[in-house]
Amino acid sequence: MSLTQPTDAELDIMIRARLAAVGIDLDQLPAGSSPAPETGSPGRDSALASLRTFVRSTVVSLSAYQFAADASTDADRAALSQQVAPPSLFPSIETAWRA
Repeated sequence: MSLTQPTDAELDIMIRARLAAVGIDLDQLPAGSSPAPETGSPGRDSALASLRTFVRSTVVSLSAYQFAADASTDADRAALSQQVAPPSLFPSIETAWRA
């Protein structure tokens, strides 16, 4: 089964859901594509168009990222271990007691 590109409507739903999850409501922007004259806020349609372009252009390249397969030196292994390890909430505290 081959993958197909999502439609604009499907991307709009995904974008609105992701933004709503972090508390951003695009309905607060002025309707249409022209910016608000008082605030300069972009129109809702132009904001969604810009976000669709961003998603289509960056998500594929980000999802294709792979960790380096060859870690032949100590420096390479140290760099790889920083990428593979999950992020720490307080790295300075966590690394201090390990040292």
